Amino acid sequence: MKRRGEQSEDNATLIAMETNLESNYGSITMNAPVMPRDRNVFSDGSTRVDFVLVWEEPHCSSKEESTGGNLAHLRWREEFLNRLTHSGLLQEQKEVLQTKKKIFFVLLSAPWSVLCYYAEEISLRVPLQVVTAPIVNWSEQILSQLSLPSPLSQDVPNPPPDYYTCQFRTNKLQRFLGSDDKDTFFNTTQRHQVLYEILARTPYGSVKDGEVGIDRLLNEQVFTAAYPLHEGDYHPPSPPGPPESLGLRQILYVYWAQWSCWRRYQPLDHIREYFGEKIALYFAWLGFYTGWLLPASIVGTVIFLFGFWLVATDVPAKEVCDSGNSFIMCPICNICSYWNYSSICVTYKTGLLFDNGGTVFLSVFMSLWAVTFLEYWKRSCSALSHRWDCSDFQDIEERPRPEFTAMAPMTMRNPVTGAEEPYFPENKRFRRILTGCMVIIIMIVVVLMFLIGIILYRTILSIIIYKSEHSFLTFSAGKIASLSGSVLNLLVILMLSKVYTTLAHILTRWEMHRTQTKYEDMFILKVFIFQFVNFYSSPVYIAFFKGRFVGYPGNYYTLFGVRNEDCGAGGCLIELAQEMLVIMVGKQLINNIQEFIIPKLRSWWQKKKMSPRLKEQEEEVSPWEADYQLLVCEGLFSEYLEMVIQFGFITIFVAACPLAPLFALINNWVETRLDAQKFVTEYRRPVVERAQDIGIWFPILQFITHMAVLSNAFLIAFTSSFVPRLYYRYTRDNTLSGYINFTLATSPRSYNQQHQNTTCRYLGFRHENGEYLPEFFHLLAIQLGFVIIFEHVVFFIGGMIDMMVPDIPEEVEMKIKREHYMAKEALAENQVQQSKSKSSALLHHFLSVLPFRTVTAGHCVF
Repeated sequence: MKRRGEQSEDNATLIAMETNLESNYGSITMNAPVMPRDRNVFSDGSTRVDFVLVWEEPHCSSKEESTGGNLAHLRWREEFLNRLTHSGLLQEQKEVLQTKKKIFFVLLSAPWSVLCYYAEEISLRVPLQVVTAPIVNWSEQILSQLSLPSPLSQDVPNPPPDYYTCQFRTNKLQRFLGSDDKDTFFNTTQRHQVLYEILARTPYGSVKDGEVGIDRLLNEQVFTAAYPLHEGDYHPPSPPGPPESLGLRQILYVYWAQWSCWRRYQPLDHIREYFGEKIALYFAWLGFYTGWLLPASIVGTVIFLFGFWLVATDVPAKEVCDSGNSFIMCPICNICSYWNYSSICVTYKTGLLFDNGGTVFLSVFMSLWAVTFLEYWKRSCSALSHRWDCSDFQDIEERPRPEFTAMAPMTMRNPVTGAEEPYFPENKRFRRILTGCMVIIIMIVVVLMFLIGIILYRTILSIIIYKSEHSFLTFSAGKIASLSGSVLNLLVILMLSKVYTTLAHILTRWEMHRTQTKYEDMFILKVFIFQFVNFYSSPVYIAFFKGRFVGYPGNYYTLFGVRNEDCGAGGCLIELAQEMLVIMVGKQLINNIQEFIIPKLRSWWQKKKMSPRLKEQEEEVSPWEADYQLLVCEGLFSEYLEMVIQFGFITIFVAACPLAPLFALINNWVETRLDAQKFVTEYRRPVVERAQDIGIWFPILQFITHMAVLSNAFLIAFTSSFVPRLYYRYTRDNTLSGYINFTLATSPRSYNQQHQNTTCRYLGFRHENGEYLPEFFHLLAIQLGFVIIFEHVVFFIGGMIDMMVPDIPEEVEMKIKREHYMAKEALAENQVQQSKSKSSALLHHFLSVLPFRTVTAGHCVF
């Protein structure tokens, strides 16, 4: 008979499995390469440092002065550290003296018993057997079938192998792979997870008041930092040794973060091993997206080059250039003069580079490209999440956010845990969310007001330049106004982005969301809605509204007394391409410069604040002090947002700029290295976070994909010259001879009489009295029909792709079934024993409660 709480001996035999020691990794590897001396240890030279807590005090003599008079912080800190000791953590305190302050470092380490307890508590997965199937990239597989070497692959040392895994159980310890070495059985990131779990749930005061966890203490500035340590320096040793002797951080620096790796595959398994699944999934998505940009950029560049051939052979372009004085055009502003259509010969030909028959193919291609990209990313993501043991990952009951616990007005019993937790009424939160929605609408109105201001700026500037006496400026008034307006619009966009991101933080905090996941989702949604309008409002105006509400000579429409602006001489599509390139490429350049310079400046300032140290201290800087000088990891929000905005540009407006995917590809090559350098060299090591996928960003990408189909359909139908040319080719002349005259209307007689009886032409399908011609309505019907057919065909093909491409690859499904089978076999005997024990107990209870009487010896009658 066992006492309650006594651990039962489990003799269940794990299924027989072969382990090849040479293919094992980390704690499993028996013949591991010689690594440099580990400095992340206590003073005894053997106890590993798993986490570091830091606080600062002024360099004073008395204790009251050193705490800055805040005795509550001192009491909380001491209570927190005492409770960490009671939970079983080992501690060692270090002190660094500087000229103006003292910095205290508390080194934390979890012993074996604590690791086992919490590993089972938080369901860590540990290896059962090595997966022998090789991990091959799809492009490498194709090239190998063609007997060609892959120019993108590289031999990265010490690759982490793939395992069949199951949840850790202490009574199954001997059956897990590598359990004979307690020092390395749990890898570094798993130890970090255990330590952070303890830090996050340890109280330092009243639990009812939410005085729980390291996050709240950091917000209250009781501690200034809490972080796991990097694994040594990132610089490779000098003189260099064999690649296998490099540490994991050095491997990431040499084979990932350096600029020479721009054309190599990312070592995703190493990234996951060092930074965890959430960060690794971001870089996996970024690399997958960048790889898919390669065919899109090739097709876009070919379409752009096709425009050069079209320029030389296009009949309407030849008509424009050879028209001489045949087409006298009406003034483009109230004070402007008449001009010859032949004067825009170069501009018209330049417009053909962006507006030609190939743009229709490119629009269809990019729409299907976006749908297929997302479908195949789902497959790739499912394979990665299974390989990284996250396919069945579910968040445990998430703890309340520290700010929520501090500001919640009441408490309520948690239906899951049964504990009293801070609570915020749902009706109040709903009202606050509605208020936040109103603020978003107000900010969108502000964006539209700035857009109207830029429209007026372009119109007024062109009039001012036209009035100048300089002939070159007068001739280029429209181009100068358009280009300067685009640059000004970019600056306004960046300014409003900073303002609204700060405002979104304030609004989301005010809404009092209980968990960090809900907080992040609502924050991302707010910022995306605003940024969608902020970045795309100007291109949408140029693509679909500019030049639509101009009127005709003698009856021009105005905005605030200023005549509505018309499309430039080359058409609206070339202006849209210019706007796209200025906003997209300009934003990318500014962001990359900021990401390259600002972290280095901040890191320099951080190190300057940490020095000078007093001379009596040792010269060598400790690892915890060196990491304290690094920057706090800012998360992945800004990285994802930048890529999602870029994805919108290359899909929603690709019909206007075939080169957009090429510029995105070049930017992403740079972006990957900049992000890698930040995480490896400039950021403190973040706490590992698990994730199945990229979260709310995936439905946002799906929304952009659907918008792209509709946008490209309207762009081709209403903004480009594709449909009018096609209509003229089938109704008038197959060679497009006379097309230019077909697209030009003649000014009304009343207008001519007011302007010295001069007849002029303007773009439009109108009678001389200003009314629309039948051809206008014919074209309108064809354009609307084209939009309906285009989007139905693309959505149908996209749906077929979705049906034909399974979300989970067949080999991954087989691995999942194999892993479930192994876990079931490993736990089967236990379940049978438990079932038999329960049955025996029930039978014994049943017999004990039924009435019976003894009749004869050995017999009983019920």
